[in-house]
Amino acid sequence: QVNLVESGGGLVQAGGSLRLSCTDPARFFDSYSLAWFRQPPGRGLEFVAAIGRGAGTRNYAESVKDRFAISRDNVKNAVFLDMNSLKSEDTAVYYCAAGGAVSSSPQDYKYWGRGTQVGVSS
Repeated sequence: QVNLVESGGGLVQAGGSLRLSCTDPARFFDSYSLAWFRQPPGRGLEFVAAIGRGAGTRNYAESVKDRFAISRDNVKNAVFLDMNSLKSEDTAVYYCAAGGAVSSSPQDYKYWGRGTQVGVSS
């Protein structure tokens, strides 16, 4: 059983930075590809970034490329999302997900966290 717990959300001004973390207390992280998705207010789920088991493969949504960076620490059973140059359109609930393949499709991820809120004020 994988139990993902996100943290690090909050309110920040446009242009600022935040680091989101996602941990798995059950310690199965190294078996999965990991991803971040987000759901802006009133909109559907959006892919943000994904990273393979060995961190050799990293994919990003065009809207966050060059601003966000995904990384993982399999020893600490954690995945991170470093968000820089934040914009108001980055406001969303951010979810961590674990699955078998590096994918931008939510259907490819079996385990999900409950989300952490990120707000960006302009």
